[in-house]
Amino acid sequence: MWGQEKKEEMSSREQEGKEVIMVAANSTIAEGAGDICAFVGKGVEFKGTISYSGTVKIDGYLDGEIHTDGVLLIGEEAIIQAKITAGTIVCKGKITGDVVAKECVKLRAPAVINGSVKAPVVSMEDGVLFNGALEMAHGVRELPRDVSLHPVGMIMSPGIKRVNG
Repeated sequence: MWGQEKKEEMSSREQEGKEVIMVAANSTIAEGAGDICAFVGKGVEFKGTISYSGTVKIDGYLDGEIHTDGVLLIGEEAIIQAKITAGTIVCKGKITGDVVAKECVKLRAPAVINGSVKAPVVSMEDGVLFNGALEMAHGVRELPRDVSLHPVGMIMSPGIKRVNG
């Protein structure tokens, strides 16, 4: 089942001279994602709008729109030409289009972004190519409309005399 780690034991003779790498099925979820609920694989082309909850990983080609409050994982081989609205976006692939994230955008090398990015938190590794506008705001804080100024008494330093006149 997805998201479950399967351990295999190897004898010391089997491990000798070999590089052993144990990877959990949800290793890309180290970014705080959770279990992947859908996957667009390498070589798959999709045109249209994707709306979902949860986590989706894209390694193929997508042309259209993506809408979610969940997590979008964009793999190194992915090519996305879309307007993206998501909770969290972790990108290693290529995005052409505007990106809006409610939580954060994590750009990992060798990502290429051509378009605007709007998110309260953005992180970018060395090796990422970013061409576009960036807006980082937690939301617009309005000042109270009834702001009144109160006069403050004059503060005098010792040794200074007040002169009336």
